[in-house]
Amino acid sequence: MADNIIIFDTTLRDGEQSPGAGLDINEKVQIARQLTLLNVDVIEAGFPVSSPGDFESVRRIAQEIRGVSVAGLARAVEKDVDSAAKALEKAERPRIHVFLATSEIHRKYKLLKAKEEIINLAVKGVKHALKYVSDVEFSTEDASRTELDFLIQVVEAVIDAGAKTVNIPDTVGYAIPDQYASIIRGLKENVKNIHKAVISVHCHNDLGLAVANSLAAVKAGAQQVECTINGIGERAGNAALEEIVMSIKTRHDFYHCSTRVVTKELIATSRLVSALTGLRVQRNKAIVGENAFAHQSGVHQDGILKERTTYEIVKPEDVGLQKTKLVLGKLSGRHAFKERIKELGYELSEKEFERAFEEFKHIADKKKEIFDEDIEAIIGIEKMEIPGIFQLESLSITCGPNAVPTAGVRLRLQDDRVVDNVTTGDGPIDALFKAIDLSTGISGKLQDYNIHAVTSGKDAMGEVDLNIDVDGKIIRGRAVSTDIIEASAKAYLNAINKVAASKLNYTLPH
Repeated sequence: MADNIIIFDTTLRDGEQSPGAGLDINEKVQIARQLTLLNVDVIEAGFPVSSPGDFESVRRIAQEIRGVSVAGLARAVEKDVDSAAKALEKAERPRIHVFLATSEIHRKYKLLKAKEEIINLAVKGVKHALKYVSDVEFSTEDASRTELDFLIQVVEAVIDAGAKTVNIPDTVGYAIPDQYASIIRGLKENVKNIHKAVISVHCHNDLGLAVANSLAAVKAGAQQVECTINGIGERAGNAALEEIVMSIKTRHDFYHCSTRVVTKELIATSRLVSALTGLRVQRNKAIVGENAFAHQSGVHQDGILKERTTYEIVKPEDVGLQKTKLVLGKLSGRHAFKERIKELGYELSEKEFERAFEEFKHIADKKKEIFDEDIEAIIGIEKMEIPGIFQLESLSITCGPNAVPTAGVRLRLQDDRVVDNVTTGDGPIDALFKAIDLSTGISGKLQDYNIHAVTSGKDAMGEVDLNIDVDGKIIRGRAVSTDIIEASAKAYLNAINKVAASKLNYTLPH
C-alpha cells in the first residue's frame, strides 16, 4: 500500500455535472483557489472540448493556479486531446485525462466496437496526449463492469503507451467493496507493467457505497482517489473527499497511509462549494454536515463534557470548525468584522470587504445577533456580485385576501438616475419581478425559486436562490436579507445585472 494517497479533486468537472450545479468561470476559479489552500494533489478543472465556457475555465485555472496539477478531461479522440492541451498550455503541472469505455455493455450499445478496436483507440489516445504533456492519465470507463481479463489487457497496453496513471472507475456505482477491492488486487497481480503507473479509483454513489468502495480499493493498493467536495456529482454523486480524507486520517491504524490535505480547510471548502453551486449539505452529512459535531442527547452531552472521545472520534478543530462562535451585532466595528472573516478562512479585497461590511451593518440594524452562518452568507453573496448596473433603493408591496397584489420598486441606475415603477401580478413576488422587468427593460422567466433560512430564529436571515430564463439562457441570482421580499428583489436584480453586464448592446432605460 502506498504511504501517501494522491487526492484527485473533480468537483469542477464531475461535481459540476450535478443537475442544478452550474458554475460560471469566476466561481470555478474561486473554488480552484480554495482547493489549492486545501492542498489537493490534482484539480480536474473541466472538460475543455465540451463547451467554450468549460474551455475558458480550464484555461483560466491552468494560468492562475500554482503548486497543484491541473487536469483537463478528453475522450480518446484527437480533437478532445487537442482542446485539452490548448486549455492547459499555461499550467505549471498539466495533466491530460483521456477516457474510453471498456465494459461489454458500453462496447456493444454505445461504442459499437470490438475489444481490439478499444485497445487501439486507448493506446492512440494516450500517445496523442503525450505529444503535449508528460503526465497522462487514462480512465477505463465502467471498469467495474468490464471483464477482468480484458481490463488487464487494456491497462497493460495504456501503460506501455506511456500513461502514468490508470483510473479504474466504478462509473455507475455498481460495485460492492469486496468485489471492487478484488479488481484492484487482480490488476496489481496480473498487469506485468503495473509498477510503472499509479492505480486510481473513481467511484459513484448510486448504491451509497462510493466512499466504502474507494477505501476498500486503497486497502487493496490503489494510490490515487478521485473524489469531490460534499460528494457532489452525476446522479447520486461521487465519493466525498472530506469522508475519504478523514477516514484515512482517523483510521491510520488500519489504512497505514495518509494524504497531504490540510484538513482544517475542509469546512471552509465545503461551505464555499455549497454556496456557489446551490447544493445544500444535508444536516447529518459526515464531517461537514451541520449536525456532524452536534450532541443533543443528555447521555452524549455528559460523556462529551467528561471526555470528548466518548462520542467524538474527530476533533471539530481538525476540520476547521470553531468550537465557539463569535456573535457580532450592530455595535461591532470594521476591525472585529474583519478579524471574524479571517477566522472563518475568507480573504476579501478592500472593495469586497466594504460591500460586505455595509451589508453586515444593514442586517445588524434588523437582527439582534449575527452568527457565523450569517457572515458566511453575506460573504458568499458579496463575492459573487456583478458590478451593479441597477441597485435597489426601495420597494413596497401590497397584498392580502381581498387585494390585488401590487409592487413598487425604485432602482438607482449606474449613471445615478432613479427609475420608479409600480405594477400588479398574480402574487407579491410575481408583481415585484414584473416591476423590476419594467424598470430595467430586461424580462426574465422564473425557472427556480428557493428560500433558505441561514440561521434559526424568527429574525433569521433568508437566503433566496433563483434561476431565470432570459432569451433561452439560464441565469442564477442570489441574495440574503432578514426580509425575504427584499432578498427576493436583490436576488432577481443580481441575475438581471448579470444579463445586462453580458449584453454588448445593452443601453440604460430612459
